[in-house]
Amino acid sequence: MRKDVDRSLTGKIARVTGRIGPGTIGEVMLPYLGGTMAFHAHPFDKTSVFPVGAEVLVIYFDPPQTVYVDELPDVLKHAE
Repeated sequence: MRKDVDRSLTGKIARVTGRIGPGTIGEVMLPYLGGTMAFHAHPFDKTSVFPVGAEVLVIYFDPPQTVYVDELPDVLKHAE
């Protein structure tokens, strides 16, 4: 991972639109540049699995369109 990266997506909450898991390329939707964009997504710890519809936390952005995500902490989850 590089030091001179765009950190504008770090800490953002994304919605999974394509299953994320080890050895697969998942997809998330994120607010970006005044709209909503799809990004390729991988689990940050390389072992987690996130189903479609889950909310995840962006840990790292690898331009141009890839993010690494982790489980959303309880404190950031929406009340159901």
